[in-house]
Amino acid sequence: MKINILAIESSCDETSAAVISDGKILNNIIATQSVHENYGGVVPELASRAHQQHLIPVVHEAIATSGITKEELSAVAFTKGPGLMGSLLVGVSFAKSFAYALDVPLIDVNHMQAHILAHFIDDPKPTFPFICLTVSGGHTQLVLVKDHLDMEVIGETLDDAVGEAFDKTAKLLGLPYPGGPLMDKYAKLGNPNAFQFPISDMPGLSYSFSGIKTAVLYFLRDQLKSNPNFIDENLHDLCSSVQYTLIKMLVQKLKKAVSLHKIRQVAIAGGVSANSGLRAELEQLSKKHGWKVFIPKFEYCTDNAAMIAMAAHYKYLKGEFCDLDVVPEARMKI
Repeated sequence: MKINILAIESSCDETSAAVISDGKILNNIIATQSVHENYGGVVPELASRAHQQHLIPVVHEAIATSGITKEELSAVAFTKGPGLMGSLLVGVSFAKSFAYALDVPLIDVNHMQAHILAHFIDDPKPTFPFICLTVSGGHTQLVLVKDHLDMEVIGETLDDAVGEAFDKTAKLLGLPYPGGPLMDKYAKLGNPNAFQFPISDMPGLSYSFSGIKTAVLYFLRDQLKSNPNFIDENLHDLCSSVQYTLIKMLVQKLKKAVSLHKIRQVAIAGGVSANSGLRAELEQLSKKHGWKVFIPKFEYCTDNAAMIAMAAHYKYLKGEFCDLDVVPEARMKI
């Protein structure tokens, strides 16, 4: 009998549902929320309301296009955390009700583990152990991946995530939300060495990205005093220089982790892994150092239910289910 799992992702501002059958992703339905563009960032209350509007249509489409009826589902999976509490509650509440109505097991999934397990959706797949640089708007972590469900965080940011650094510096440059993808687009047209910004070097494998935001703020303030058009005239070079600095900081610790753990299989995951500059840098490091690098498809970088489904598949195989009294965890750790 096939293992068919419906997975739900609602940790932030994407409402997503996917169906997996015996480890094969059948679909990955995502509803995005444009309302946050008006506010320059995600508004938690508005995100929760949008999830309530989108969830049932998204789940309906996922089941309808999977070729599997709801009666054939073996389990229902959902994102337990980390994420916005209100958004998580919408997904958790629906998953509980749906699993209870179908009388099937419930599977809680760690969102950050799922980002890493997105690498097992398609070939080529990494073999264990490998090091994964997980980079998103809320997290920056170096993870030693020993098995599908056995992971150890060996380094992480002490303050802001790199995705937040991208978005906040983009906001300083007057770019609309989300600014990270726009910075990546404009960076391709600029000179990465046009402006120098400080690179923080924290102890061990720790990161810090709060300093670069402050450095960019003060740099722009000083330049705008003498030239009010400075940003407009130098936008491409500014984006390229900031992106170059952030990627250099990420790679600096990644190289150190590879050296310390003597593991030459390297992966990236999370929303920022869609950044073309980071992907290109990883490809270069692969050639230079002989690393075997794994980069996910773009559709599996940002938040999506396919990665939740993949994590749920491995939890199902191990019989790792949860009870109906499960509650979301906004600050859930790997």
